[in-house]
Amino acid sequence: MKVKTIAVALFVSTLVLPVLAQTGSTPRIDQRQSNQQQRIDQGVQSGSLTEREAARLEKGQDKVQKIEDKAAADGKVTAKERVRIEKAQDRQSRHIAREKHDRQHDYNRDGRKDRPARKK
Repeated sequence: MKVKTIAVALFVSTLVLPVLAQTGSTPRIDQRQSNQQQRIDQGVQSGSLTEREAARLEKGQDKVQKIEDKAAADGKVTAKERVRIEKAQDRQSRHIAREKHDRQHDYNRDGRKDRPARKK
């Protein structure tokens, strides 16, 4: 029984390890991308981001993802490539924060900006 279990474990590890080595594993970058995507989704849900702002931020997220994909294409993400990706993520994070905290809101989620009430 133990021999069979060990054989299965070895077989699975021979299949999984090369795949992990080829992906140019970037768990920290991937986690940050996920966190930023959640911030955008939360902004849409709360109404602090309009549809247009969210679409623009999504486009920025896609751009950062393309940079990461290009860096990992050869199977290894170098330190220089990692710095470039992190700078792009920093820039995108600032854009998200700026858009979420500006005066454009869509609280009723009708796709149009809510205008503040006029002062009389």
